[in-house]
Amino acid sequence: MGENFLLSNDVAVELYHQYAKDLPIIDYHCHISPQEIYENKKFNNITEVWLYGDHYKWRAMRANGVEEELVTGSASDYDKFLAWAKTVPMTLGNPLYNWTHLELQRFFGIYDILNEKTAPMIWEKVNELLNQDDFTVRELIKKSGVKVICTTDDPVDSLEYHQKLIAEGDFPVQVLPGFRPDKGLEINRDTFTPWVEQLSQAANTSIASYDEFLVALESRINFFHELGGRVSDHALDKVMFAPTTKEEVNAIFQKALSGEKVTVEEETKYKSYTLVFLGKKYASLGWAMQFHINALRNNNGRMFEELGPDTGYDCMNDDLVSKPLVQLLNTLESENLLPKTILYSCNPRDNQLLSSIIGSFQGGGIRGKMQVGTAWWFNDHKDGMLDQMKALANVGLFSPFIGMLTDSRSFLSYTRHEYFRRIVCQLVGEWVENGEAPHDMELLGSIVQGISYYNARDYFQFEKALIKG
Repeated sequence: MGENFLLSNDVAVELYHQYAKDLPIIDYHCHISPQEIYENKKFNNITEVWLYGDHYKWRAMRANGVEEELVTGSASDYDKFLAWAKTVPMTLGNPLYNWTHLELQRFFGIYDILNEKTAPMIWEKVNELLNQDDFTVRELIKKSGVKVICTTDDPVDSLEYHQKLIAEGDFPVQVLPGFRPDKGLEINRDTFTPWVEQLSQAANTSIASYDEFLVALESRINFFHELGGRVSDHALDKVMFAPTTKEEVNAIFQKALSGEKVTVEEETKYKSYTLVFLGKKYASLGWAMQFHINALRNNNGRMFEELGPDTGYDCMNDDLVSKPLVQLLNTLESENLLPKTILYSCNPRDNQLLSSIIGSFQGGGIRGKMQVGTAWWFNDHKDGMLDQMKALANVGLFSPFIGMLTDSRSFLSYTRHEYFRRIVCQLVGEWVENGEAPHDMELLGSIVQGISYYNARDYFQFEKALIKG
């Protein structure tokens, strides 16, 4: 993993080092804590910053035979770190191997290979650095050249730490809320009725009807917007759509509020109408709408009962996507109220499908209005990123692609942008080497820089968000 890691030809080397390497980062979707940013958390040890909440690493450790006590259990932080260090050599071929060593190199200046033998030395050296003032959360973010962070926030969240960061006014990175109303869409889950009550309290309004529910949702969207929010996000594990009316959906809503389970057909109608309503609101405010599609979550029932969600027991789903997704997008487009939209699928089978769908809805004078998002979750490795970009290039336009995000809970994950940028440069360099693209560095450099940073800057226009202390 030297300076030309992943770069195997001269064009790729020049593109990365001269055009991509030093660009800032816009992390437009992640799961880091705004509270930890505001409080400028200082980590006690590398386990806290590396292994707490990282289900990518947890899955690898379990696959390597590590007992759960050393993964999510009550073992000491050192023992958990040592279990991870023993696992790292076995992750060859997995991006975790590269990410682990990129993070050690870029943040801590450690170029040793992490394994059982080097673990004690690395533990001591990293922990010593983490306890210094220039390794706090805010310093790690600034060291990475981050300009914008979009967190993932429930509509009922108070956003108090976003507000405190704005009021403080001395952190040079925009930390903006991302609107994630999944609990308000999952009408058949036990969490729905309690969540509606939470929404009522957050919006300071009663919710006894579907109309009042929509008013409350709109109120929270406006609140997010006032604090600089410009993105929404939806986990559409299964894409559903059916034409319906507000009267039908109100009856379904009342049924759910009374504690009854709704049918699949009713759930489909409820989600369809609600998503169309939300999409129109996003369009009116100039937001980008994100759909994360085809994940199958919480597959291990026993471990779900023990550990809860987001603990590493999810996989790709293989539901059909095209017809219901097109119907949803077309319903918004029919009123010229389709917002900027980013589509991600957990199943790489969908790359070309999504690339073809977005071509049906481009326009409005917005470059790359419809996007196929960067390779997501089980696909955010070299082959997955290449597959996503090649599908996009083959079926649509590669050059307006808005590029990488971390989708992470870790403050060390910004090296994934470097990993991604190297892969972009290598891909473009291969096109030149193969005679498929001209050796025009002005053209190639502008495309690489766009995908690395400028396309996202121009697409989201976060710098125009009205944020006042």
